[in-house]
Amino acid sequence: MSPALTIDIEGIGVWSPEFADWPAARAALAKNAKDTADNAARPPAAILPASERRRAPESVLIAVEAAQQACAMAQRDPGDLAHVFASAYGDIAINDYLCATLAHAPNEVSPTKFHNSVHNAPAGYWTIASGCMRASTAVSAGVASFGAGLFEAAVRARVESEPVLLVASDVAACGPLRDAIPSRRAFAVAFVLAPQSSRAFARLRMQAGEVASAPPLLHASAIGNPAAAGLPLLAAFARREPGRLHVAAGPALSLDMEISF
Repeated sequence: MSPALTIDIEGIGVWSPEFADWPAARAALAKNAKDTADNAARPPAAILPASERRRAPESVLIAVEAAQQACAMAQRDPGDLAHVFASAYGDIAINDYLCATLAHAPNEVSPTKFHNSVHNAPAGYWTIASGCMRASTAVSAGVASFGAGLFEAAVRARVESEPVLLVASDVAACGPLRDAIPSRRAFAVAFVLAPQSSRAFARLRMQAGEVASAPPLLHASAIGNPAAAGLPLLAAFARREPGRLHVAAGPALSLDMEISF
């Protein structure tokens, strides 16, 4: 086991076809509701300039929407926060498009889609929208990407003694990639983490250790999206339930978290 790391949660953001924001997610998760209304196909991501919003793919929109919600709840200026963006697979739909186009008509590849295919595209759009020039990290650890991103952001917040924005998101797989990638719906979650904050909504005490069994995921949104590994944590926050959770942070790494309020 590594030394324990204590971090505070100042802000939360959520977006999925079921949850437009954290209040909607909190209401559903607090009572473990199974059925929720679908949101609009595209989240507002209002922080993006109109020109950027029009060309941004779903992977960018859901990440940016969750990020701006978390910053608003924490009452933090997005431009002031170092940030970590975590995604297991990046933009699967664009990767499917690129593979198909390169196979059949390589000269017709869209420069915009190619530009949006890189793994750190959501972080890039975020820095444009927020004017942020702080450190930016893009993390991928397969199905453990949420836990890996959480650990990265928490360590940075403690070491640098400053708040850090974490965003974890993935979109649904399509085309032939659907047979190989276990992602069936869009989901994004964001936290503003800070050391010893007077604005804290909740507190996590975490240790990294060997892989432990994960808790059952409580909502349909948790099925088939790596970023939704954060749902048990969101459910504990929604119910204000102190307790312990295990979250995978790598093939042989688990975060043992103690939740308090």
